[in-house]
Amino acid sequence: MSEHVDPTAPLKGEVSKKTERQLAREMRNQIITFVFMVFLVALSFLGIASEAIPNGFAIPFSLLIAAVMVVIQLYYFMHLKDKGTYWPNVFIWTGIFIAAPTVASLMLLLGVVKY
Repeated sequence: MSEHVDPTAPLKGEVSKKTERQLAREMRNQIITFVFMVFLVALSFLGIASEAIPNGFAIPFSLLIAAVMVVIQLYYFMHLKDKGTYWPNVFIWTGIFIAAPTVASLMLLLGVVKY
């Protein structure tokens, strides 16, 4: 049997240059993504506060930015872009594609949105 290795245990010995570059690249991607998310939040707040966005498009604009932020958070901060996350991706996207039309159709049926 193979010995179980705790992934949270501190590394023993020297870190290889490849691992060091990979960790630095991951850290850089995390920081860039975080700054982009702060930019999206500021864009949403400023667009609504400055009344640059028409009243009829304010809620869809905010929801669109929120959807983009959810996808970014799932892929970069929840590490769904990494190898071995095929099935979690399948279940998340299947749930989204089932829930979104269900919520939209129930809103139309209940008269929350009238078209």
